[in-house]
Amino acid sequence: MTRHRLAFILAAIGLANGASAFDDASLQQALNQRLAGDRSGACMAAAVIEQGQVSRALSCADPAQLDRIGFEHSFEIGSVSKTMNAALLAMLVAEGKLDLDDPLTKHLPKGSKAPEFDGQPIRLRHLLTHTSGLPSIAPSWQLSNPANPYSTLKQKDLFSALGKIELATAPGSKFEYSNFGAMLLSWVVSKTADQDYQTLIQQRLFEPLTMQQAYIKKPGKSVPVVQGHTPNRQPTPAWTFPADTAGVGGVRASLNDMIRYLQAHLQPAEDALGQALARTHETLDENPGKGIAWAWMVAPLNDREYLVHEGGTGGFSAFVAFSRDGERGAVVLSDTALTSIGGLSSVGLHLLDPSVPMGKPRLETQPDAELLDALVGSYRLAGGLNMELRRKGDALEIQATGQPAFAMGYDSAGDFYPLAFDALLRPAKRSDGSVGFSWLQGGGVMAAKRIEQVATPPDLSLGDYAGRYPLMPGFELRVFADGEQLKAQATGQGAFVIDYADSDRFVADAYGIEIVFERDTAGAVTALKLHQGGQTMSGKRR
Repeated sequence: MTRHRLAFILAAIGLANGASAFDDASLQQALNQRLAGDRSGACMAAAVIEQGQVSRALSCADPAQLDRIGFEHSFEIGSVSKTMNAALLAMLVAEGKLDLDDPLTKHLPKGSKAPEFDGQPIRLRHLLTHTSGLPSIAPSWQLSNPANPYSTLKQKDLFSALGKIELATAPGSKFEYSNFGAMLLSWVVSKTADQDYQTLIQQRLFEPLTMQQAYIKKPGKSVPVVQGHTPNRQPTPAWTFPADTAGVGGVRASLNDMIRYLQAHLQPAEDALGQALARTHETLDENPGKGIAWAWMVAPLNDREYLVHEGGTGGFSAFVAFSRDGERGAVVLSDTALTSIGGLSSVGLHLLDPSVPMGKPRLETQPDAELLDALVGSYRLAGGLNMELRRKGDALEIQATGQPAFAMGYDSAGDFYPLAFDALLRPAKRSDGSVGFSWLQGGGVMAAKRIEQVATPPDLSLGDYAGRYPLMPGFELRVFADGEQLKAQATGQGAFVIDYADSDRFVADAYGIEIVFERDTAGAVTALKLHQGGQTMSGKRR
């Protein structure tokens, strides 16, 4: 399942109108171009549907590995499963067995509790649109196996964890992607249908759409199953989920299966399933920056509006999208977990509209000696783990406290990566020439701080920086003191800590952000400059 990170968006990029024009050969060429020599070793299966015509292609970073995949080989599709669960939910709503405004508590096991906020309950629509206020993963869960994190969870763990959570905001008021919420919704769907999830989705979705290689737990006798990989080419186990929660990310399906699924969305039939699929296209949350249908994310692209969902597990990535006008759709499946290095959205959007850049392969390359020297040192990650970075010849080596040392590779996108496990070290050069980094692992992003970093001066008044700083029309940065920390919050996004670096300069390494405050001749803070991703935005304090 794709774990969504905070996206600090500085500006929207407008693209010229374009049109998809792929046949099998041009689709093959596009995939080959994207993957040629990619250090991940990934393979991809992709399809484009344009006005009813279907193009298919397979490609691998190493062409000799092409036998790893096929059009009828089953991949894990991760969170794309949520859209299928939404279709099952829509059928139960049409049958009068569920209502989106039902409180979650109405469908929980006897004795189970769900949190409320000022008397406002979590409703099914909040689980569907990721506005329940529930975290992505319950804090009380012990996910002891990173390679298959949900494998040790039991159904009872869902409800015991639910009763321990306190909501920070009212349900429906804030988007926060929640796999926990999606697992609960999957369980409610299965319980209401009075069928185990495997049987339910098989009878109501897979069989009617002739998705012959699709399954939850066990593949059919003749179904070839793809082996998943981490982005450093290591095989990794399949993901498994507690009973009846597979609607969160437990579906396996082939490219041909997903083509049939897309076709059913592009041209919904008049039967109960077709009507349910069409209903999932309805926008449920129209707040700016959200745009959520029934689990689908609403994404305008040039002259069309698309419904999109990505998926990712420990060894797979998936992308599915289609236009609301029924003219165009694309699906991309990969046998490699690519979430930490950008996922499949650039590939998928390019297939929908070639004016969108597809991205380049990440090639193994050599880091500059200057960069290596700048990174060498002792660090503490945001989670409290200490890490030592050392130079070993022309490469970087990392060692966390109490763990072995690991060699790091480096790619043409500017990221370091361990050769032995799935993680990413992303350097960020600051305006003063120093270099920091963020650590990406398991779907999370942790800021790294040099242990010898200067502490916030005791006589510094954080309140001096507090205020609202408009950066563009309708988009501002709010800065405020929270105890002994200074925090910032952009319009429509969550608050994050900004750490003192030196006089009037603060950083948030996890997001590659540097903020420099400006003062007038009297010493009062009057403005700021925000640096991120090579761009600078200015805002006057008000």
